[in-house]
Amino acid sequence: MNAKDCIDIFNQCIDDYHIKDNVDSEFSNPFSDSRFKGLLYKKNWIDTVQWHLEDMIRAPKINEKKGMSIKRRIDHSNQERTDLVEQIDDYYIDIFSSSTLIKDAKLNTESPGWVVDRLSILCLKIFHMKEQVNRKDVDGDHNEKCLLKLYVLEDQLKDLSIAFDQLLEDYRIGNKKIKVYRQMKMYNDKTLNPVLYKKNKL
Repeated sequence: MNAKDCIDIFNQCIDDYHIKDNVDSEFSNPFSDSRFKGLLYKKNWIDTVQWHLEDMIRAPKINEKKGMSIKRRIDHSNQERTDLVEQIDDYYIDIFSSSTLIKDAKLNTESPGWVVDRLSILCLKIFHMKEQVNRKDVDGDHNEKCLLKLYVLEDQLKDLSIAFDQLLEDYRIGNKKIKVYRQMKMYNDKTLNPVLYKKNKL
């Protein structure tokens, strides 16, 4: 699946979420019959919920208990996000690992899964910047500044889409070797986070 395919699913997910616009809305995946499309939709749903959790936790007068609860939820969300990126990488590895490599085939600085992650976040940024452009409770200066930011975000999405499709083509024809390094997240691992494993020994 190329960049446009991913973006279409992300935008559908963002629109679906904002029907209720509630971080506790029940998740329902319309692509459950397609493993990869389902992964993309779930990935963006997690990103969208986390976007709003990040907003909520910055409330100036947030209750400390509630703030800590949201922080724990964000930590869990980050772990899920990473796990899904790695599953997306597995999809592309299955497709391109058998490509015949040219001599001196190059590596890329990030895996395709993390490019997909960036596409997902850019779609969210564009959606919410459009909200700011269309706000009626602010002066025109705010709207104009946000419109300029929106142009930059849309340009970023266009360029990243082109670069991603070029990367997939490089994998296909063997100009680049697909190689993935797992993130090795440590903070949620009871055997790797010293605060957690030392507590277990008490």
